[in-house]
Amino acid sequence: MRPSASAWQVTAVVIGNALEFYDFLTFSFFAVQIGAAFFPSHDPSASLLASLATFGAGFLTRPLGAFVIGRMGDRIGRKPAMLLSFSLMGGAITGLALTPSYAMIGIAAPLLAIAFRMIQGFALGGEVGPSTAFLIEAAPPHRRGLYVSLQFVGQSVAVLFAGLIGVALAHFLTPQALADWGWRIALLIGAIIVPFGLMLRQRLVETINLEETLLVEPPAAEMRRTSSQTRLIILALLMMASLTIATYVMNHLTTYAAATLHMASTVAFGATVVSGLAGVIISPIGGWLADKYGRKPVMIIPAALTLALTLPCFYAISHFRTPLALLGATALLKGVNSLISAAMLISIAESLPKRVRSGAIALIYAVAISTFGGSTQFMVAWLTVITGSPMTPAWYMTAAVAIGLAAMMGMRETRPR
Repeated sequence: MRPSASAWQVTAVVIGNALEFYDFLTFSFFAVQIGAAFFPSHDPSASLLASLATFGAGFLTRPLGAFVIGRMGDRIGRKPAMLLSFSLMGGAITGLALTPSYAMIGIAAPLLAIAFRMIQGFALGGEVGPSTAFLIEAAPPHRRGLYVSLQFVGQSVAVLFAGLIGVALAHFLTPQALADWGWRIALLIGAIIVPFGLMLRQRLVETINLEETLLVEPPAAEMRRTSSQTRLIILALLMMASLTIATYVMNHLTTYAAATLHMASTVAFGATVVSGLAGVIISPIGGWLADKYGRKPVMIIPAALTLALTLPCFYAISHFRTPLALLGATALLKGVNSLISAAMLISIAESLPKRVRSGAIALIYAVAISTFGGSTQFMVAWLTVITGSPMTPAWYMTAAVAIGLAAMMGMRETRPR
C-alpha cells in the first residue's frame, strides 16, 4: 500500500512543474531579442523566424524525453523520473542564459542555443507524464480533476511570472539593453530557483507500487484493451494537438503584438501577464467542474465557445490595436480555454492502466506538443508574413479547435460515480 502524499508534496510537484515551464516558455516571450542575439539579420522578420525555429527545436526531443523519462516513471518510480527531468532543465536554462552572442563567438552561438534548447525539450518531454501520474495517484477519486488542474495552475503561474518579468525589464531597460542582455536576466531567474525545486522534490513519496507493473492480463482481456487503447490514443492525440495549437497561438500574442501589430513592448508583455493570470484563476475552476459534472461537458462546452470567439477576438485585436482590445481578448480566450485543460488530461489519464500511465501520458502529450507546439508559432509568423493578414493566427487556431471538439465528442465519460 502506497503512503499518502501530503498537500505540501503535491505543492512541490506543482512548483517544480511551474519552474520547468517558466524556463521553457521564457524563450518564446523574448523571441525577438534572442533572435537578434543569436541570429542577427538585416531583415527583422528573418531573425524572428530563425529564433522561433530554435524555439521549435526544443520540441523535437520531447518525444525522446517522454519515451526515456516517462517510461522510467513506470519502471522505477515517479519521483526519480521527476528529479531527472528537473535537473536537466536546470542545466539547460543556465547554459542558454550564459551562451555568448553571435557577435562574440560566431556560429557557435546559435549551435549552442539549439543544443541547450533540445536538452530543455528532452527534460520537459519527460516531466509531464510522471508529474501527472503522481497527481492522479495522490488525489482522492472525487478530486482528481482538481488535483490535475493544479498542474495547469503551475504552468499559468510560470506564464504570469514570465510576463511580469518581461513587463518590468521592458519598462526599466532601453530596447537595446533588453536585446543585449535583458532577456538573459529572465532566464537566469529561473536558473537561480532550480536548486530549491530539487530540494522540494527530494522529499516526495512514491505513488506507484512497482510490483503492479509486473502483473500481466489474460490474452483476451489484453486484446480488448489494446483495441480500446488504439482508439483512445487517436482521440487523445487530436485533442492534445488542438489544445496545443490554441495554447501556443495565445502564447504567441506577445510576439504577435510587438512584431506584427507594432505595439509597445510593455503592452505586448501585458498579454502574457493577463494570459497567465486567467490560467491561474480559471484552471482550478475547470478541474472542480470536471469533478462535479463530468469530464466531457467541461471539455465540449468551452471548446465550442472558443470556436465561436476566436475570430471576433482576433479581429478586435488587429483592428483596434489598443491595450484594451489586446488584453481583453487575451483574457476572454485564455479564460475559456483554461476550463478545458484539466478535464482533457484527466479524461485521458483515467482511461489508461496505472502500470503504463506515466509513459503513455508522456508520449501522447509529447507527440502532440512536438508536432504542433514546436511548429505553431513559426507557422503563424510565417503565414502572417506570406499573407500579410493579421487574422492568420485566428484562422489557424479556429481550424485546430474544430478538430479537437470533434475528438472530445468521441471520448467516453470517466468520472468516478
